[in-house]
Amino acid sequence: MEEITKKIVVVDDSALMRSMLCDIINSDKRFQVTARATNGLQALDLLSRNTYDAVVLDVNMPRMNGLELLKELRKYKIPAKVMMASTDTREGAKTTLDALELGALDFIHKPDNARDCRVEQFRDDLLRILEVVCDSKPPVFESESKELKDKNITAKVVDIVKKHSANTAGNKIVAIASSTGGPKALQAVIPKLPKDLDAPVVLVQHMPKGFTASLAERLNGLSEVEVKEASEGDVLEKGIVYVAMGGMHMNVVTSQTGIATIHYTDEPSREGVKPCANYMYESLGDSRYDQVVCAVMTGMGADGMEGIRNLKAKKKVHVIAQNQDSCVVYGMPKSVVNAGLADQTVSLEQIAQEIILQVGVTP
Repeated sequence: MEEITKKIVVVDDSALMRSMLCDIINSDKRFQVTARATNGLQALDLLSRNTYDAVVLDVNMPRMNGLELLKELRKYKIPAKVMMASTDTREGAKTTLDALELGALDFIHKPDNARDCRVEQFRDDLLRILEVVCDSKPPVFESESKELKDKNITAKVVDIVKKHSANTAGNKIVAIASSTGGPKALQAVIPKLPKDLDAPVVLVQHMPKGFTASLAERLNGLSEVEVKEASEGDVLEKGIVYVAMGGMHMNVVTSQTGIATIHYTDEPSREGVKPCANYMYESLGDSRYDQVVCAVMTGMGADGMEGIRNLKAKKKVHVIAQNQDSCVVYGMPKSVVNAGLADQTVSLEQIAQEIILQVGVTP
């Protein structure tokens, strides 16, 4: 059966950059640029009248910038699948996170100089991410009242757990893995965890160096628990979320006296990613934790599956997989479910309460 060519719209105010991006996209027979726009206003007009498989969107543009366009798409509930491409992203990690929060599905760091787009690595990354975005589900625009309701449910779960604290006794740790769609999905999980959660949380989100610090800072501002980008040698403490630094592999190392600390290693990418959750899960095999509660969330590929399988051979493990309906990309959770490693499959809204039910809160 012949593959259907995906229709792409490119939105960028630089004629040279537009041309470079279109050349790369059109060079792959899976994709075809069927429309171009020089600012968000033109793009909004196109997107309100036509359907595309993906939008490649610049941030800094005259008349209406990328973030303003995302706000308009959200306001009018236009379900465009957007990939951000901006020179702003490296230092402007905050801008990228704003874009992901507003409904963009993924991003690529665009070279400062359009001619650097010819570099093979950029071409490969652009086409790989574009394929993921095309195959992703469009964003779902939740209402604020729903978010409030979810928080109230979590508060009730905490009350129940406090009354039955004997059921969650033991030394536990939570280990979360997420990728495409993760930054936004994590905002539906981490802010619902209570500050007296009876376990530390280690978290691998596939993101480049520089972005993970901004992600941790953002989640910290929304949450009762403390969220930080993990530093080398950090001693793991209950009620703190340790986000793996982009560009390194995060491991949990246990001393002879049983103290668990963060240790980074610089092996090559594994599963095509760095940080890779497999390393984090495998490192917990030698820890002193009685149980590891794993949550595998939205993301492309199979990172986490092999690590959890190896961890299950050594430890008591409880695996929570995000269900297909609530994932932007049902890759990582699917690999865990298909391998028979998931103990439960739940919607994004339920992940936090299931974590609380498993590890409890400090008395």
